[in-house]
Amino acid sequence: MKDSSKSRSLLNDYFKLDERNTSVKTEFLAALTTFMTVSYIILVNPIILSEAGMPKEAALAGTILAIVLTTMLMGLWANLPIVIGPGMGLNAFFTYTVVLGQGLSWETALGAVFISGLVFFLLSVTGVSSKVVSAIPKTLKASITAGIGLFVAFIGLKNGGIIVPDESTYVALGNISDKGTWLSLLGLILAAALVSRNIKGGLILSIFIITILSMATGHSPVPASAGDIFSTDWPSVELTFLKLDIMAAIGYGIFSVIFSFTIVELFDTLATLIGLTKKANLTDENGETPHMKRALTTGALGTMISAVFGSTAMNTYIENATGIAEGGRTGLKAVFAALLFLLTLLFTPLIQFIPNAATAPVLVIIGAFMLTELKEIHFDDLTELIPAFLTIIMMPLTFSIAEGVAFGFISYTLLKVFTGRVRELHWMMYVITAAFLINFYTMI
Repeated sequence: MKDSSKSRSLLNDYFKLDERNTSVKTEFLAALTTFMTVSYIILVNPIILSEAGMPKEAALAGTILAIVLTTMLMGLWANLPIVIGPGMGLNAFFTYTVVLGQGLSWETALGAVFISGLVFFLLSVTGVSSKVVSAIPKTLKASITAGIGLFVAFIGLKNGGIIVPDESTYVALGNISDKGTWLSLLGLILAAALVSRNIKGGLILSIFIITILSMATGHSPVPASAGDIFSTDWPSVELTFLKLDIMAAIGYGIFSVIFSFTIVELFDTLATLIGLTKKANLTDENGETPHMKRALTTGALGTMISAVFGSTAMNTYIENATGIAEGGRTGLKAVFAALLFLLTLLFTPLIQFIPNAATAPVLVIIGAFMLTELKEIHFDDLTELIPAFLTIIMMPLTFSIAEGVAFGFISYTLLKVFTGRVRELHWMMYVITAAFLINFYTMI
């Protein structure tokens, strides 16, 4: 009994439980809630990365280990109730833009992810990161997020067979009578309904329900034994561990790729951290978040760790809000969540039985969530609206987040200059715009 009290006292002293008006039980329940909400990533991320040619099971193990280590660091070092992991949109950018679009190997793309993490790290430890984010107009921040949402949703519709290529119209509606397509449509309605009803773990629940229906209808194989679902052997990351090719990434000169990774990681992580810590009432009287520099540095280190294990760039999940709503206020919640993710390594064999029809609807739903940023755009100002529109529409149409970002920055800067509103531009916008123009010139 004395040892139990001593343990609670140590946890209280380290994580400041009393100071933040929480308890070990509350932190665990908050961690469980967040885990249920965000655990879909461990199924969706490796499937997207496998399309880039990465071994699926190794990518799954790499994804889980990256989440575990980074989230544990966030909890123990920054003492914040934040789960951090591979970013939706960033994984799509990795596979469909960098690897399939530009023809790079996944090893080179991992090198670019590592470099972006290193740049993010340098910006974080020097305190420059917040200044960079503040230099980017709200309109561009909002439109980049919304554009990524459309891009991710488009990939989901494509993977589910709902949208297919067409010679005359470029894209068209898929064959609704196809088993995979109607399972995807059913999954889309199911996932949307579960999320709308605030069912905890609604997205991952929809994945499992559609997977079971897919097996029942003969669309996907059925596990032959318990060993096909559960394994006592830890999965190996040997096929992706330390396979990143940093020199190839540098030699290829992929400025726009590295820049896009870094910018999205940077402002998404910073903006989400600010929003979540405010929701958790962790800001001080000046509106500052405790250990913000540590949190940003953790995100940067996480991206480098992720690249080493064989996964993509990391960001802070907005789904952390569910755990915060349950009372999570300290890093103990992050530690508990990391341990829950660690346990999922035992279920890695299950990944091979999950069809696209089960994961594609989740991409569409996540894309829809990201469109809420549109409210930040000033629709009555054409110098704001047109760059926002170009950013959003060019991402899915060029199948590239980087090119959408480039169109947004260039058009925003040029429109402000040509309409005599240069005072609205931060000097850093000129630098970023010039870099994108130079990058386009080198592609000619």
